[in-house]
Amino acid sequence: MSILAGDPLTQLAFSIFENKGIYALLLGSGLSRSAGIPTGWEITLDLVRRVALSQGVAEQADWAVWYRTKTGTEPNYSILLAELASSPAERRSILHSYIEPDEQDRADGRKIPTAAHHAIAGLVRDGYLKVIVTTNFDRLMENALREAGVEPTVVWSVDSLAGAEPLSHSSCYILKLHGDYKDARILNTDEELSGYPPEYDQILNRIFDEHGLLICGWSGEWDHALRAAMLRAPNRRFPTFWTLRGEPGNGAAELIGQRKAQPLTISDADTFFGSLAQRVETLGQTRKQNPLSVELIVSTVKRYLAKAEHRIQLDEIITQEGDRLLERMGASELSPQGNWTPEEFRSRVQIYQAASEPLARAAGAMGRWGDGAEFSQLSDIVRALVSHANKEGSGLSIWLGLRSYPALLVFTAYGLGLVRAQRWRELHDLFYLKMPREDRTPKPLVKTLFLWDWKGFDENTWRTLEGLDRRKTPLSDHLLNVFTEWGRSFVGMQSELGLIFDRFETLGALAHLEEHSEDELKATLSVHDRKERMSVGRIGWRETARQAVEQDLLVPPIRADLLKAGFAHGSDAYLDLFALNLRRVAGWMEWH
Repeated sequence: MSILAGDPLTQLAFSIFENKGIYALLLGSGLSRSAGIPTGWEITLDLVRRVALSQGVAEQADWAVWYRTKTGTEPNYSILLAELASSPAERRSILHSYIEPDEQDRADGRKIPTAAHHAIAGLVRDGYLKVIVTTNFDRLMENALREAGVEPTVVWSVDSLAGAEPLSHSSCYILKLHGDYKDARILNTDEELSGYPPEYDQILNRIFDEHGLLICGWSGEWDHALRAAMLRAPNRRFPTFWTLRGEPGNGAAELIGQRKAQPLTISDADTFFGSLAQRVETLGQTRKQNPLSVELIVSTVKRYLAKAEHRIQLDEIITQEGDRLLERMGASELSPQGNWTPEEFRSRVQIYQAASEPLARAAGAMGRWGDGAEFSQLSDIVRALVSHANKEGSGLSIWLGLRSYPALLVFTAYGLGLVRAQRWRELHDLFYLKMPREDRTPKPLVKTLFLWDWKGFDENTWRTLEGLDRRKTPLSDHLLNVFTEWGRSFVGMQSELGLIFDRFETLGALAHLEEHSEDELKATLSVHDRKERMSVGRIGWRETARQAVEQDLLVPPIRADLLKAGFAHGSDAYLDLFALNLRRVAGWMEWH
């Protein structure tokens, strides 16, 4: 399965970002609903109410029911409007009061551009969207665009089409299929909407053929001419996304099937377009802040590591990447506010990983080929990432915890590089690096970013990632998946990565245990089945792998090197006690 499975919003954001100007919007009355501009159905019921009240009818709880009882038919927007106003000019006058804001509307924030309109305007301003087709009479979209500094080409009639700037030359082209509410030639009735002028059909054919399509606020049930245009259009080049607040009606379902559209369930247009704009903005920030490719950054770091005279250049490139990562972490899309959903969690994990990859892979190379001079710089960067994460104190706990995920990735990459080079002293020092905490005493890194003690550690949450739903150690397994790809540039053969990763997590567990003295640990383990708590990853439930690591690390000559580096308090006996404690923790993990 794709990493985007179950996350069509991120898929759409990537497609819009990578295909700038290719998508056209089709906007219906639902988009303007939150601005207080009623839909056609709501206007219909209000007209029924006003006519009935003028005839002396008492106020009704449900005017649709009253109308059915009175006439024996369903309330029909087109029929009612045609009965009330015989000419287009009269119809325009009726509609004016429903669309144009008065002083009270402006004071209440109604009938003015919504958050959705402003988000769309931002995407247009930045060049991601250029074509907007709408069935709305109002001018909310035009007003939002002008507030964003965009002057659109607006077509609302055949004669305005004839004099308009060509579609391909316009920075923003709005086609108002039903007209403008200030023009008497607006289209309302079924008869008027049964067919478009040939000029409209021509431009719709071109738009639907040459662009991807994002539909919002249109039910697909009415406007037979628009339905016909979509049904006859070739379905070749770019996808169609159709936002829905529930199940599609028969008309929409037919169009979705014909265009092979991707349905997108949304709560409302404001939230949807706000989230979409944030994702596109984040992708843009990542692209703009990474002028060097990841591979070029890693190869440059390797080259600088090879010669001491390049130490200054190495310092500069790592500092630059650290600054870029800190800036990306401040993206509005990564705010700790907002509700948790599996899709949002997957999206944030991917965004953090994409932002962290250049620096993390560079850190892995420095762990593998460094000489110790790099330790202080990488230590400062990890501390800076943690400090930045800690600046936000309010919000959803999982989003707050996830803010330090980049620090975890950089630390893990550096640690894996150190394990690959058998730089045990630096690895032990890394685990005991003091991490800042807001208004509290600093704690060792192994008690801050390593597995169980990391604020972002929650097994059930990490199980929502693809393929991890049944894993005992989903975070550990996910990190192995990440570094199986990233680690190729600093570990070597892919087949070695699993062993290197197991070594790293085993030594992390040992460092985590070292808060207990040898006497304390001996006393605990003297009681049958008792154990001391320590963070254990995937090594805990894989007995064969655990035995392999014990035979690898706990026998000469590596055993002596580990003790010399400070692991196990430098004690042979402590190392044996650790092995026993690991087996007991593993036994507990098998049953939990």
